[in-house]
Amino acid sequence: MDKRAIDPSESVHKSKGDHVAHQLLQRIIASDLKQGESFATEAELLAQYKVSRPTLRESLRILEHQGVLELRPGPGGGIILRRPSIATLAHNLSVFLRLHDVPFVTVLHAREVIEPSLAAEAATNGTKADFAELQASIDRMKKIDGDQESFLEENRVFHDIIARASGNRVLEVFWSTMSILASGEHHGVSYSVGNQRHVIEAHERILAACRKRDSAEAAIAMREHVTELETLVRRRFKHLVGRPTRVVAKPGRSIR
Repeated sequence: MDKRAIDPSESVHKSKGDHVAHQLLQRIIASDLKQGESFATEAELLAQYKVSRPTLRESLRILEHQGVLELRPGPGGGIILRRPSIATLAHNLSVFLRLHDVPFVTVLHAREVIEPSLAAEAATNGTKADFAELQASIDRMKKIDGDQESFLEENRVFHDIIARASGNRVLEVFWSTMSILASGEHHGVSYSVGNQRHVIEAHERILAACRKRDSAEAAIAMREHVTELETLVRRRFKHLVGRPTRVVAKPGRSIR
C-alpha cells in the first residue's frame, strides 16, 4: 500500500473550479476582511491563480452559492464578502432532505432531540438577563388575543432565546436551521386557543426549571413541549406524517 501522505482537501475537488474555490475560501478565512468589504477584483484573481476566466467565475459562483461571496455587477459592484446565513443552510438542507424523501415527521424527531439539550444547557449557562427575556416573551404571549401569526412569531422568539442562552453555538445553529424546516405553519398546521394556552404553560415550566438551574428538569420540560407538535400533527394533521420535507425558499441577500 502506498503510505505517502495525501492532503484530504486535494482529493475531494471535482473540477479545477472547485479546487480554486477551495483555495479562495481558505484565503477568505485567513483574511482580516469583514462582511460587506470588497474581496478582490476579477483581474487580480485571474493574475494570481493563473486560471481561465470561465474557471474563475465557476469558483466564484460556488462560493456565492455557499453564501460566502456576493457578486455585484455594474459600477460600485465587485466581489463582496458575506457570511453564510441560517436561511442558506436551511434551504440547502431542505433540498437534501426532500431529494432523499425524508418525511416531515423525521424533522420533528430531530428537533425533539436537539431542543431538550439546549434547554438543559440554558439552565446551566443562561444569565438572569436571558431569563428576564424569556419571561418577557411569555408575558407578550399572554397578551396575544388569538392572532396566529403573532403567536407563532413570539413562540420562535422564546425558543431562540433558549438556544442563545445555552451558550452552545453549534447546537444553536442546528436549532435555528431545524426551526425553519420543522415550522408546522408552513405545512398548514394551526394552533387553537387551547393549544396556545398549553404552549404558554410549557414555556413557564421550562423557564422555572432554568431559574432553578435544574438542567434535567429543563430538558424534560422541553422534551414534553416539543413532542406536543408531533402529537398535534398525528392527531389533527395526519396527512402530514408521511409527507416529504418541504423545500424552504432560497434566501436573498439578507444576512442573519
